[in-house]
Amino acid sequence: MTKIVINACYGGFGLSELALLEYKRRANVTDQYFFDYNITRDDQHLVDIVTEWGSAAASSYADLRIIEIPDGVEWQIEEYDGDEWIAEKHRTWK
Repeated sequence: MTKIVINACYGGFGLSELALLEYKRRANVTDQYFFDYNITRDDQHLVDIVTEWGSAAASSYADLRIIEIPDGVEWQIEEYDGDEWIAEKHRTWK
C-alpha cells in the first residue's frame, strides 16, 4: 500500500514550524527557501513525521491524515477550499 498525507479540513496543507525543521533534518535539506509545499505527499519522511507526531505535525490551519491506496495506482490530490482527497488519475476534456 502507498501512504499519502492529505489535509482533512478546510484551510490547506501545512506543517508546523517544528515539523518542517524535523523534515529538513531527516531529508538533509539545507535550502533556506524550502517550504512544506515542496514535499511530495508520499515522501517517506513526511509520512513518518505525521505518523509519529500526530496533530503536532500540522500547522494551525491543517488536519493532516495518512491515506493508504493500493500500490501502482496513479493518483492525484484534489481539494475544495483546502480540504483534500486522493483521486485516481484519469483523462478529462472540456
